[in-house]
Amino acid sequence: MKKILTLIAFASLALTGCGGSQTVENPVELVNANVSIDESQFAGITDANAALAEGDRLLDENQTQSAISAFRRAIEINPDLAEAHFKLGIAYDLFEMQMEREGIAVEPVSSNTNSKDGRIKSNSEKSFERAVEAYKKWVAANPKDDVAYFNLGRTYAKLTQDEEAEESFEEAIKLKPDETEYQTELGAILIKLAKYREAIEPLKKAIELDPANVRAEAMLEDAEAGRKRVDYVSPKNTNQAAPNKSSNSNVNSDSNSNTTAKPLASNSKPTKDEPKDTRPRMISNKP
Repeated sequence: MKKILTLIAFASLALTGCGGSQTVENPVELVNANVSIDESQFAGITDANAALAEGDRLLDENQTQSAISAFRRAIEINPDLAEAHFKLGIAYDLFEMQMEREGIAVEPVSSNTNSKDGRIKSNSEKSFERAVEAYKKWVAANPKDDVAYFNLGRTYAKLTQDEEAEESFEEAIKLKPDETEYQTELGAILIKLAKYREAIEPLKKAIELDPANVRAEAMLEDAEAGRKRVDYVSPKNTNQAAPNKSSNSNVNSDSNSNTTAKPLASNSKPTKDEPKDTRPRMISNKP
């Protein structure tokens, strides 16, 4: 039987740990059944980028719950820090997958987290949605920031909004066409959209920029195989009609030539030397 992991969501929450306490405006949304997330450990950090860097370090060390706390601290200091929202989504996603593997159900309980179709959103999904809004706000004020467009595309991809991801990656490439990672991610999303022919160019460019880009090489093979499948199916279906038409025409032509070669009057009778013609006769529809 699965354990139930309750996610706490109040307007404010006082957490106690490490001998101190702190009231957090945006409370912790995930609490492990065995180890609670302690946000007070980062109370001394007053710079959002410093908290973000600490979250990155912890995430690299597989300390996912502490990383969640650090990213939340960064967002508390600067709610518009898009990268913190994105990294928080990554950390939540890892945490949720870990809990699923361990047979622990993660249940968001906040009533305002449902999607339009009534589905309950995960905390990772909510974080990615917030990241989208923050990145959109940022690129509106900083339209030359290629990294922001790239990360916006990655965020859209996490939300399976693939068309939007494609547009964002293309914007990043316009600003910095010689970035192999941008070209690779555009190729990846185009393959996902079954745009195999369009995916070939950016993937070739990615390999040209970085010959050691094995991911781009593998995807290029997939794109070329997908293009061949598409090209094979379409002409085959198109050309089938022509031979049939030609074949029917030849049959009709042969039938007409056979019929006219040996006309048989309706009131005539076969002679002894001439075998009876048992072929079906051509019936004219003309009046």
